Amino acid sequence: MSIQDAKLDQVIDRFDQVEARLGAAADPEEIVSLSKEHAELKTVAEKARELKTARDSLAEADAIIEDGSDKDMVELAEEERQDLRKRLPELERDLQLLLIPKDRDDDASIMIEIRAGTGGDEAALFAGDLFRMYERYASNQGWKVEVVEASEAEVGGYKEIIASVKGKGVFGKMKFESGVHRVQRVPVTESGGRIHTSAATVAVLPEPENVEIEIKDEDLRIDTMRASGAGGQHVNKTESAVRMTHIPSGIVVVSSEKSQHQNRAIAMQVLKTRLYEKERREKDEARAAERKGQVGSGDRSERIRTYNFPQGRVSDHRINLTLYKLDEILSGDALDEVIDALLAEDQAAKLAAMEDA
Repeated sequence: MSIQDAKLDQVIDRFDQVEARLGAAADPEEIVSLSKEHAELKTVAEKARELKTARDSLAEADAIIEDGSDKDMVELAEEERQDLRKRLPELERDLQLLLIPKDRDDDASIMIEIRAGTGGDEAALFAGDLFRMYERYASNQGWKVEVVEASEAEVGGYKEIIASVKGKGVFGKMKFESGVHRVQRVPVTESGGRIHTSAATVAVLPEPENVEIEIKDEDLRIDTMRASGAGGQHVNKTESAVRMTHIPSGIVVVSSEKSQHQNRAIAMQVLKTRLYEKERREKDEARAAERKGQVGSGDRSERIRTYNFPQGRVSDHRINLTLYKLDEILSGDALDEVIDALLAEDQAAKLAAMEDA
């Protein structure tokens, strides 16, 4: 699908307009909005200009060759034309990828919730493995991870852990991690050496940014209680833990930090994130039910990935990807190979849809 010159002009003109308005704007909110649009459009406009220049150069080379009066110029023009004919398809595809509509939350920070599923103690240990994998991956990306709530299992790992991951473009990278992750390995408690299959669920929720989530006081029930834990010095002796219930939706959030005031703030942020995700998911399901089963469905009930220890492999079932790099992936160092493959598949699907439209 060739991008029309009119579309290139439209992209470039819009960028020039935003840049001009940004230079003259005085209102802080308008400056923030324009700055964001300017950053989003800059790369696209630069690529559009590059493509437009290449097309103009090809037209000039064609004219020189057609004229044929200057043999030296014709020779140079033929070389340039060959180079341009190779470059143009690459430039067009690069720009088409940039023009793919982004998820409105791609730049958002996230709440990530990991819960042990089937498999008892082994599932809790695996939940811990997944959290450490994401924690290391986030560190490699320069993101900040902060644990919001954690329920540790007696054998290690977590029954449940919720963390905030802050940074630019976190949701855009992590959104395909939602789903059921399955592990196949011999548990440390298994004397017979039999392979067990366990699972943990991962939910990646975009944190609402500059979005008004209205929560009425009368819709909330807030209870205080003592924090629970494995025992010892880490268990609170006072009723500092907060359980916040949103009555209309039935969503319950618990925060168990030492400060009750801090717990209320944390619980409110988690509640807003979950309400925003609920609203977002309902809208997505209403307008895109046919996408179920595709890479971007985000259906948490589906098994998305298997981590097989005996074979040292990780398989993502949505894109039929298998990598024999289990240790490197679980350490977080090679997780980007899986995430980048998912993003590439999603881009290809969206590009195909644009071409069919």
